[in-house]
Amino acid sequence: MSTRSAFLYAAARTPFGRYAGALSDVRPDDLAAVALTGMLAKVPELDPIRIGEVVWGNANGAGEDNRDVGRTAVLLAGLPVSVEPQRFGIAPVEAAERALSRAGIGRADVGAVELNESFAVQSLACVDAWKIDPQIVNAKGGVIAIGHPLGASGGRLLGTLAHRLRESGERWGVAAICLGVGQGLAVVLENQSGRGAA
Repeated sequence: MSTRSAFLYAAARTPFGRYAGALSDVRPDDLAAVALTGMLAKVPELDPIRIGEVVWGNANGAGEDNRDVGRTAVLLAGLPVSVEPQRFGIAPVEAAERALSRAGIGRADVGAVELNESFAVQSLACVDAWKIDPQIVNAKGGVIAIGHPLGASGGRLLGTLAHRLRESGERWGVAAICLGVGQGLAVVLENQSGRGAA
């Protein structure tokens, strides 16, 4: 069986509502959580800890509905927080570790880190939890100094990391970012002309 195979295992839904109808005062993540718990109730043999990811669609969200409805629904439904991240606030650490593992290197190989810092304490917590040298983190300043452009933070991190690797001659760098509702993403960049590059 291919690891890329997908199967329809169970299905559940909430009632369909009308615009400004009876469900209009119910948050979409609460409705989504009802659907998730209903689906899990149909398959009691499925241990929620085995769920690796939940993907949820949301269109034309407004107000708080523009947050990550799927992630919030997962938490409201009582699924384990491990469905990336284990702990709120430092999800970029787990994301970075997974990215490094996929790249086949360790944190000792990393010469530059760009870490999105929504708050100073969040960045400090990530550096402490990851046990990375703080001297290589955000050497040109993070979002507290530069600004936090929603929707552009990821691109800014990657661009800054690429420039840092070229300027320093380091081979490996990591860009890591937090997302709403306790999630994280990370990318490993290789400077192919950097130190130790083949």
